[in-house]
Amino acid sequence: MWLNDTQKIGVGLVVFGLFFMTMGVVLLLDVGLMAVGNLLFLSGTTTLLGPQRMVLYITRRDKSLGSISLVGGILLVLMKYPFIGFLCEIYGCVRLFSDFFPMIFGFLRQVPLIGPFLSLLGY
Repeated sequence: MWLNDTQKIGVGLVVFGLFFMTMGVVLLLDVGLMAVGNLLFLSGTTTLLGPQRMVLYITRRDKSLGSISLVGGILLVLMKYPFIGFLCEIYGCVRLFSDFFPMIFGFLRQVPLIGPFLSLLGY
């Protein structure tokens, strides 16, 4: 699967968003880092999928609970309730992107260092 330049930028934004989010959690739920991570993650997924496809994806009826949880978690983080917001975001991401998990694990199985480890775990 080949990515165009815009999608490559989207992948980079998603990776940086996850990095900032992780650093915000590691540094005792730092609200600033978590907010930057949320912003980068959302802009990266929008850039990766495209604005129209992103809106169509998150407004699907079967994805509504995940969308509401993700947006609610982001709002809770911005209102300085990082722990509850982070839990809501995790739940929302799992509900929204659970369809992509088999594809992600299939890709990770092909990565040299991660593939054998996933095989040991049974994925």
